[in-house]
Amino acid sequence: MDLILKSERLTLIPFQEGDVDIAIELFTSPEVRRYAGGAMDASAVRKAMPDWLRRGGNGCIGVWCITETGSGEKLGSGALLPMPVEEDETDWSLVVPGKMPDAEVEIGYFLKPSAWGRGIATEACRRLLQLAFEDSPLTEVVATHDEGNVASRNVLLKSGFIDLGSSRCYGQEAPYLRATRADWLKRQ
Repeated sequence: MDLILKSERLTLIPFQEGDVDIAIELFTSPEVRRYAGGAMDASAVRKAMPDWLRRGGNGCIGVWCITETGSGEKLGSGALLPMPVEEDETDWSLVVPGKMPDAEVEIGYFLKPSAWGRGIATEACRRLLQLAFEDSPLTEVVATHDEGNVASRNVLLKSGFIDLGSSRCYGQEAPYLRATRADWLKRQ
């Protein structure tokens, strides 16, 4: 399976050690992390990088660097990872090479502000769903967002997610959405 994912404007590349630059830019930004627990400090980002480099499920579970095709500019990150239920962050012990996690898989994304409002998140989200439903054994992908993050909700709905109300995730009740392989294949 090719884990370098291409779409009309984007190339998604599995996170590498050299992506610490975009990780620091994204995750130390109060603006980017406004709806995701607040900004981290650079040392915490560096400490988390080994987890963010992990891949499971023959590579389809993990984090990708979202880049602009042509320029190679790093715009953000996208991920397919186990959805935490009672925990407030990903259980990285579930991300095991060659094994699908024994948990629901969620989609997530962070973009730097210069990439906001350009359809980048929707394009990246759709490309990750394509990988999930056409190249992996996943039959569904779930998602959540902060209730105040209307832009993220819109990305998920435009990408084919259905709003199922709320569910327990990240240690609290939160919006809960799902996309299924059957619905994805009907739309293709």
